[in-house]
Amino acid sequence: MNFSFIFYILGWVITLEGAFLMLPCVTSLIYQERQGIWFLVVAVIEAAIGALLIRRKPKNPQFFTKEGFAVVGLSWIIMSLIGALPFTLAGEIPNYVDAVFETVSGFTTTGASILTDIEALSHTALIWRSFTHWIGGMGVFIFLLAVLPMVGGYNMNLMRAESPGPSVGKLVPKVKESAKILYLIYFAMTITEMIILVITKMPVFDAICISFGTAGTGGFGIRGDSCASYSAASQWVITVFMALFGINFNFYYFILKKKFKAAFSIEEVRWYIALILLSTVFIGYNILKFHDSIGETFRTAAFQVSSIITTTGFATVDFNLWPTFSKTILIVLMLTGACAGSTGGGLKISRFVIWWKSIKNELEGFIHPRSVKSFEMDGKTIDKEMVRSVSVYMVVFMLVYAISVFLLSLDKFDMETNFTAVLATINNIGPGLGEVGPCGGFANFSWFSKIVIIFDMLAGRLELYPILLLLAPGLWKKH
Repeated sequence: MNFSFIFYILGWVITLEGAFLMLPCVTSLIYQERQGIWFLVVAVIEAAIGALLIRRKPKNPQFFTKEGFAVVGLSWIIMSLIGALPFTLAGEIPNYVDAVFETVSGFTTTGASILTDIEALSHTALIWRSFTHWIGGMGVFIFLLAVLPMVGGYNMNLMRAESPGPSVGKLVPKVKESAKILYLIYFAMTITEMIILVITKMPVFDAICISFGTAGTGGFGIRGDSCASYSAASQWVITVFMALFGINFNFYYFILKKKFKAAFSIEEVRWYIALILLSTVFIGYNILKFHDSIGETFRTAAFQVSSIITTTGFATVDFNLWPTFSKTILIVLMLTGACAGSTGGGLKISRFVIWWKSIKNELEGFIHPRSVKSFEMDGKTIDKEMVRSVSVYMVVFMLVYAISVFLLSLDKFDMETNFTAVLATINNIGPGLGEVGPCGGFANFSWFSKIVIIFDMLAGRLELYPILLLLAPGLWKKH
């Protein structure tokens, strides 16, 4: 294990978080709120710690997969622990465990909350809470790779450890250039949404916070009713952008390069769009009696489908009250999630496509046992190693999920609450059903259950392995 490299990278991560804290500091000046002083104090401390760690460059700049996974897992934990401090020091969230829960939920783009009165928070706290979504959406390491002169020639290990999905590829030969392209697309789409929301007469501060939440597919609202009180036009804009941020960013790269055939030949994107359209139609038909017009019905259905499949978690209605058929569709969408290579969470549609094709291939093998068949995705042959990797991930996911549900059962909530609370947090969705529905929250869970959920949110955002590997004793051996 290359410990000098790990401390060096942690130094950059801590320094970068300190820089990000300048946004709430500026916000406190604009709104003349005293809470900003605590954000500034934490930022200065982070700058000092970061400078000390960066000062000693690693003698051995080479790092491999295990270092990549270790430093990513540690960085997200440290960022969350430090990022929670201003909330507690400023008195916005006095209980530190609750503050860590809220911060982890922000960075992991989950959107689950322990707050019972969101509108009581200052503008300073609200902007930081929403900005954590934007930081976590694309990932802090992709930002580091884009703007900093990182050491070594194995930067892909960092991108692979942090980026959600069964595989991560480079858009261009150099990792640094790939990271720049990803963040330029991300930034441009975020600004575009802000501008359009302001045009729909949404207040500027709200437009900024909602755009941060949409871009990161996080879902922290700044109103008690999430997005219900915004205009129909604003809700449609949010719906469209939630869906757009759930698409594999390779799609946008191909569009920019005018490779339209390559863009629309991405099989996962076609499945994703079809799933959104079909789910909206089925739910819309099923909830017609709950609304006054067909337009309102399908706007509500489209919003919630887009919010759940992308794991954003915004809401315009209490879908806890919907018929069982519609809630079942939402649970399925919670499982599938968005596309690999997007800011969305979940198991990823690409994994389900691979599972479906491997099952089909296996069944055909029984019919024609002497034939040797393979299958493709996006024109590339899917080998047995990929199928094995996807299958193992599913097994690990189910084990973590089952253990988490068991541990949450100690709090004596009903099964629907426990089942969807874990599903909504390990898949970084936010709201579930029952006590954790759109009108509920996680405030009533015990500190022990909150720690379990914090673990689930981190593990889900980082695709399990970086967090689980931190618990493996063999990881920390010198050689």
